[in-house]
Amino acid sequence: MRNSRLEEVGTFAQDEFVGDSEGRDLYCSLLYPQHTLEFSKYPADLYVMTWLLGYVDPSDPCFVAAILTITFNPLFWNVVARWEQKTRQLSRAFRSPYLACYSLGAAILLLNVLRSHCFTQAMLSQPKMESLDNPTAYRMGLALLGVGSTFVLSSFFALGFTGTFLGDYFGILKEARVTTFPFNILDNPMYWGSTANYLGWAVMHASPTGLLLTAVVALVYMVAILYEEPFTAQIYQQKASLSHKRS
Repeated sequence: MRNSRLEEVGTFAQDEFVGDSEGRDLYCSLLYPQHTLEFSKYPADLYVMTWLLGYVDPSDPCFVAAILTITFNPLFWNVVARWEQKTRQLSRAFRSPYLACYSLGAAILLLNVLRSHCFTQAMLSQPKMESLDNPTAYRMGLALLGVGSTFVLSSFFALGFTGTFLGDYFGILKEARVTTFPFNILDNPMYWGSTANYLGWAVMHASPTGLLLTAVVALVYMVAILYEEPFTAQIYQQKASLSHKRS
């Protein structure tokens, strides 16, 4: 029974919200209270996801490529960094932990360029959201892009290249964890700044596909943070312990 009702809701979402291409108003569901009542029986996140999926073709190759690059990038740099921390194979191959870290950083930058390209192509290949296609929304997206870029760039300048690109896994440690701006405002500003950039880019393009992909970016970063934070804290605890023993 529950599956049949979900299918009914999904059918309604497709009929009502995909109708932009047929000239129907995005918010025409407001004219149908019986459907509004039907949606109210489900959680808000299910409603939003059903609504966004009404615009998105998940089988589109550009969308699939965007999902793959979004999920692959953090997986790649975490696996490689953990492997390096345990084996020092990259440091030995490049005969320097700094050269090894620079090489991994360059690879991460190239992968992020590819991710941004796939994200943009996925947005351009799918329909726009008429309610976001206006100057006010564009300015809001531009503001988000500005805030996100500020967090990303200030994080980079505070950490430096090796601090940004996992130098601590290569044994390149700072004297202490950075607590200056923007780290005194929020944790992991590089990740959340990047998320804000993608959100702003999606709003500027009035793209429901971009909004959905931004949610995937945020989710992947949250998983990465849960994986990285304890390990980074452990590295600096070990450093502090060694320094204490030497003193």
